[in-house]
Amino acid sequence: MTLDPTIRRFIDGLSTTVPPVDSGQAARTSHPPRGAWPQTPAPRVALVRDLEIPGPGGPLGARHYHPDPGQAALPAVVYYHGGGFVFGDLDTHDHICRLIAARSGVVVVAVDYRLAPRHRFPAAVQDAFTALRWVGDNASALGVDPDRLAVCGDSAGGGLAAVAAILARDGGGPELAFQALVYPVIDLGGYPVRPGTPYESRISNGTGYLLTSEGMHWFAGQYLGDPRDATDFRASPIRAGDLSGLAPALVVTADFDPLRDEGEAYARALAAAGVPATTVRINGGFHGMFGMGESLPPCRQAEDVVTGTLRAVLSRTRCPD
Repeated sequence: MTLDPTIRRFIDGLSTTVPPVDSGQAARTSHPPRGAWPQTPAPRVALVRDLEIPGPGGPLGARHYHPDPGQAALPAVVYYHGGGFVFGDLDTHDHICRLIAARSGVVVVAVDYRLAPRHRFPAAVQDAFTALRWVGDNASALGVDPDRLAVCGDSAGGGLAAVAAILARDGGGPELAFQALVYPVIDLGGYPVRPGTPYESRISNGTGYLLTSEGMHWFAGQYLGDPRDATDFRASPIRAGDLSGLAPALVVTADFDPLRDEGEAYARALAAAGVPATTVRINGGFHGMFGMGESLPPCRQAEDVVTGTLRAVLSRTRCPD
């Protein structure tokens, strides 16, 4: 499998203009700098408003997307943005949340969780779970059906979504109908990468495709206060002792992504624990492709898989217990 020439040119062009994530320049700015990605048209959503959620470290920013406020309560997705636990915010992923709300017909609540290195692990996890519980508790005011609630996220946010699903199972809810994990960060252990890693993609895709294994080592160092924290399932959900009883899952991976193998390993672990889990690998895909389908057509497949699955799964009325 080879990269689409359009994507190859995009990656090569961005690699020459954007500093590596493990550089001092990148650490002082958003990464990649705003404007570096293709300008992606944002779908229209009927209601978009900023919210504040009481959080463990102070108020959390959030953004509420409702595709049809006149409708009865709709299914909802709590969304966690990517950025290696260091970068990203409500604005960097605004177009993705609009896309999900518009194409899936669901309410989306995006969470502006605390970022490292100012706020190290487990601050982001605490914020992610607090926000999920708040959405469940305030479903009526948000126009949300609490029986059709899902979590979703990309990259670091995909890892947070996976952890939030475990915490919801163990912490008294809310009960989730689904989890959609887009090239998630599943295991923060094993950095720096060495021969013999259980995740071969960390070597074969470790350089040349925007996200690098060296960059992931840097992200892990920024996020974790102690490297031993990587053994905690809240940092590395694949290390959870028990994955049974979790919400059904979609795990989307990308062919040319150092995180590909750990995402697929997590889907296998979920399935082994009896959790309905589907893996979709985007052939020719790369880390960061989600949300760029309008500008880079080969990326559209990832969006279609996620939005189509959310629409199909969450449109079903859950059977009474």
